[in-house]
Parts: sequence; structure tokens; C-alpha cells
Amino acid sequence: MSGDIILKVRDLKRDYVTKGGLFKKESTLSALKGVSFDVERGSTLAVVGESGCGKSTLARILTMIDPATAGTVEIDGTAIDISKGNISREMRQKVQIVFQNPYGSLNPRQKIGAVLEEPLLLNSDKPAAERRDLALSMLEKVGLKPEHYGRYPHMFSGGQRQRIAIARAIMLQPKLLVLDEPVSALDLSVQAQILNLLADLQDEFDLTYVFISHDLSVVRYIADKVMVMYFGEAVEYGTRDEVFSDPKHSYTKTLFAATPRADIESIRERLANKAA
Repeated sequence: MSGDIILKVRDLKRDYVTKGGLFKKESTLSALKGVSFDVERGSTLAVVGESGCGKSTLARILTMIDPATAGTVEIDGTAIDISKGNISREMRQKVQIVFQNPYGSLNPRQKIGAVLEEPLLLNSDKPAAERRDLALSMLEKVGLKPEHYGRYPHMFSGGQRQRIAIARAIMLQPKLLVLDEPVSALDLSVQAQILNLLADLQDEFDLTYVFISHDLSVVRYIADKVMVMYFGEAVEYGTRDEVFSDPKHSYTKTLFAATPRADIESIRERLANKAA
């Protein structure tokens, strides 16, 4: 980690207005209620919380899919606000996302080579031969083979499809990768393989991760810092060791108490053994 801040979020809010009806007034749902945090370049911030806490809403704002209602987001020193419609192609290339369900995020009618080359086709002027070479190189980096280039998504296992989704996300060499529950749909041994792959790619490409998860054992294994969210608020924020060894908020304590795994070394050993 270099120590400089690549992602700065201040007082981020996101409200959704629900329409009223004959016997129901219009109402406002606050999905994010003033969230603030920083992420250092090359590090991993894990965002933890139960369903409905605002994790995925945060992911959609960071990846410029949805606008914020209020607050500021700076990526690599540049403020972003998609509601103003001034997001450059260069800025969108800096941030990519990996979703929970790899099969749902891959076009079943596209061969894997086309899946990987598509970001380059849309966002660069690279010729076809160079796009193909880069796609083949990326397949190798995520642990797949050249012959996989011409196959379709349904021909792969869940873990292989997630490797493909990760490869596609880093084809444009982003600075920030948002991972929304990237291993929750995989069995334990495959989870370990994907987590180790993410660690290797982070080192090789100097990637910064915002890792969204509800699995505390995974979070404790991969995170540098942890932010715990509860009903749209960040109720706990600190280094992994600080948050896990001395949680301050009552919700964090309850969340951790419900998790049977506690010792980080045993978690690392278990994941490493499963990956072997």
C-alpha cells in the first residue's frame, strides 16, 4: 500500500421515493444516511452488513451506475456525479465491478473471447489482433487456458465463470474494483481459490478493492480496513484488527457474536488448505 487516498467519500446519501396510492402517501426510503470513509491505494476495504443495510446501493454509486442524493465521491482526486452527466470515459475505466452471480453477468450467447474483448472494443482503439492477445493473456492470469477463449459461459463451472468475470473487470486496467459478494455463491474450496486469485491480482496490478460481503470469515481474511453498515449508516470503521478485536458498536458486537469463526490464523490456514 502506498498510503495515498484513491477513494474519498463524504456524507454520502441516497434516498428513494416510493409512490403513493389511493390510501397511501408518498414516502422516502433512505438507503444511505451520510456515509463517509477513505480507501488507500492498493488496499482492501471490506463493507459488512446484513441484507438491506445499503451495501449494494453504495456499490452502485461508486461504480457510477446510480447517482447519490447528496454527498461527495472522489476517485483518484476527481469528483464524480453522474446526475450532472459529465463522467468521462477515462473515469469510467478507472472503476469496475464484479457481481455476485457470474453467470448472470455474462452474456450466454457470447464466447469468452468476445466477453473479454468487449470492454476494449467499446473503450479503446486497439486493433482486433491486439485485443485477442490481451484477452488470451488475461485468461492465463486468472488461471484459465487458451482453449477457453472460444467457449461459452455455460461450459464453465461457477468458479471458472467468476474468474472470467474478474478478468473482464480488469481488462481496462482499472484503479478501483468493487466486488459485490464475489464469493458468496461458491463453495468453500472455490472461495479460497478466488480469494487467493484476488490477492495475487491486487499485487500484480496495484488494484484497490471495495469488497462487499456478509461473511465475516472472508472479510477477516482479505480486508485491510472494515466498515460495518446498519440501516444505511456506517456504525463501525477501522483497521481489520481494531474492528475484530475491539468492536465498539452494539450491532457489530451482535454480528460478530453470531459468527462461530474467530481466530484469523485458523481462517488463513483453513482457506490455504482448501486452495491447495
